[in-house]
Amino acid sequence: MATRAAGLWAADAADRPFRGVTHIFRTETAPRNLHIHIVKIDLTAPGIGFKLTPPGGKLETVRQTTLGFLREEHAQIAINAHFFLPFPSSNPDAWLVGFAASEGKVYSAFEKPAQSYAIVADAPALNIDAANHAGMVHRDRAVADGRHIVERVTVWNALAGSAEIVTNGVKTIPRYEDGQNPGGLLTPGGPNHYSNAKSWYDVPQARTAIGLSRDGRTLFLFTVDVRGGSAGMTVGEVAGMMIREGAFEALNLDGGGSTTLAMENPATHAGEIVNVSSDNPGGRAVGSNLAVFAGGEQAGCGTGCEVPGVRIRPQFFETIGVDCHARLSIFQTVFFPGSTAGGRRPARRIRQHAVAQGDGVQVAQ
Repeated sequence: MATRAAGLWAADAADRPFRGVTHIFRTETAPRNLHIHIVKIDLTAPGIGFKLTPPGGKLETVRQTTLGFLREEHAQIAINAHFFLPFPSSNPDAWLVGFAASEGKVYSAFEKPAQSYAIVADAPALNIDAANHAGMVHRDRAVADGRHIVERVTVWNALAGSAEIVTNGVKTIPRYEDGQNPGGLLTPGGPNHYSNAKSWYDVPQARTAIGLSRDGRTLFLFTVDVRGGSAGMTVGEVAGMMIREGAFEALNLDGGGSTTLAMENPATHAGEIVNVSSDNPGGRAVGSNLAVFAGGEQAGCGTGCEVPGVRIRPQFFETIGVDCHARLSIFQTVFFPGSTAGGRRPARRIRQHAVAQGDGVQVAQ
């Protein structure tokens, strides 16, 4: 459909469902039949915002399907994120494996996981701050609680996977510790006796990954299926494709039956799973998801002016005040239906950040 010269592969079908978002559906026949989804998000586009599953329940989070999270947050895109425990389990509550923060609240620490045959200790995390500045963050080992990072950035929405699989534009698939690899980051063993000769990372499987371009302006979301005519990929293959798409850093997230990409249909505004889950048609209830909010329509702000990129969902808000001068500098208070300024019900602040002129504001429940 599109050509390589245009920056796309011959088997690509690409569209731009929301401002700042490009969605690519790719089919390949080598090294095996593959159905791949790649979402490229312009972090500088008006209206772009993010939210990781917040803390809750009796452990760290309450498990939820990716589609359920998309609908609950009224987001445009959502993807599964962390590995989690207990699994398999009917317990609705979960511990996340690795560093996690949602809207500034750090609630899961860097750690040495029990699944050390697949997940490296203190796996790096991707942080997206309130101004959509994104980058990899690493544990500050000088602080024992595992909830601090060495980088001088504000932790806002942060997620970790099994390992950083692209580092500075190069594949960095972890190795198992053995005589030839004394510094290996993985421990041999596990349910299938994994080793460098038989790596967990070398099994073709449904995969989820997230990446960032070298200039920090583009975020990549990636899924590949292992059902519906697709045979899955190794993590090395995922890393290679992420590099070709422009990722300079990338993480391997929870895969297999957890792999889910959900999107809002821009025509009907209904949420849909766009890949094929290998768990069940509705997708697996997972420990965490990342929601993406993408601006589109414009909305008046009550003073007769319009602010580009401001998305208002009137069914959720009673009143909203936004500074409509040349530079948006502050968010006011949002009152839910039934609330009043007198405080019959607590008001809630808009979760997004203050922005400069030309940026967008995402208003979401």
